[in-house]
Amino acid sequence: MTNDKKENKKTFGSEGEEIAAKYLVEKGFEIIERNYFAGHGEIDIIAKDPSDGYLVFVEVKTRNTMDYGDPAYAINKKKMIQLKKLAELYLAEKNILEQDCRFDVVTVLMINPDNPLIEHYENAFM
Repeated sequence: MTNDKKENKKTFGSEGEEIAAKYLVEKGFEIIERNYFAGHGEIDIIAKDPSDGYLVFVEVKTRNTMDYGDPAYAINKKKMIQLKKLAELYLAEKNILEQDCRFDVVTVLMINPDNPLIEHYENAFM
């Protein structure tokens, strides 16, 4: 993959994350942190769900076609394990001991960029 393609993919992913963050805020979520990096991984969005007080680790998947199926299916077992480890690192780093947490997935399908289709899968995996 050339640097231009990598940069375009990163920009496209960032656009999807921005759309997802705005969507969550509109639902009442409080965005705590975005693009939390640790080791070789990243948590796209960390937010607080006002309805239950959960700390939510959100993975965002953005696509502009359905050629490879629903973007939610891009999150495999390896990615889930990585996200769990990153969440543990985040909780340890922030000294958060007693907090209910969950993992959500937000997919952004930008077939029509002016009207992206957003799906929010709460408690997507454990």
